[in-house]
Amino acid sequence: MQLPASKVVFDQNEIDAAIGRIATELNARCVGAEWIVVCVLNGALIFTGELVRRLTFPLRLESIRVSRYHETTTGKDLKWHARTDIDLSGKRVLLVDDIFDEGKTLAAIAEDLKLQGASEVLSVVLLEKLHTRKVGDFRPDFVGLECSDAYVFGYGMDYEGQLRHLPEIRQLAGES
Repeated sequence: MQLPASKVVFDQNEIDAAIGRIATELNARCVGAEWIVVCVLNGALIFTGELVRRLTFPLRLESIRVSRYHETTTGKDLKWHARTDIDLSGKRVLLVDDIFDEGKTLAAIAEDLKLQGASEVLSVVLLEKLHTRKVGDFRPDFVGLECSDAYVFGYGMDYEGQLRHLPEIRQLAGES
């Protein structure tokens, strides 16, 4: 796929600094306990990989696969592709996702993890879109970067199912 008309909104250095800051905050918050890090695939794969390398507390790495965009640029109904198959009863869970937009996906996953018996669920996102369409009161506990309400891709986030591998976060041209 050819790169669509777009501009860089966060380069590799800015992303790296945000991940470093989040890791420092998490290392202080999560010290002294084992956590289960749950990566939301596919979008959070790159972010989670970079983040866990910097975490100093004991952890287990798991993943789930949930989507709303289905390789398009507009959100649809939530679709569960795969849930974690470990017993979360009494466990502390660190839920890691790529982006917090309206909040439907992350809120639903956090609620599902609590229903599975997690004693605590902390949520972490690399990017939060700033707008007034948030659903409910749910907000991520840790946010790396904030951006305008535009379609973004790269660093794990896709454009029509592709371009997740880009080392930066880009915004489609013509979006504010």
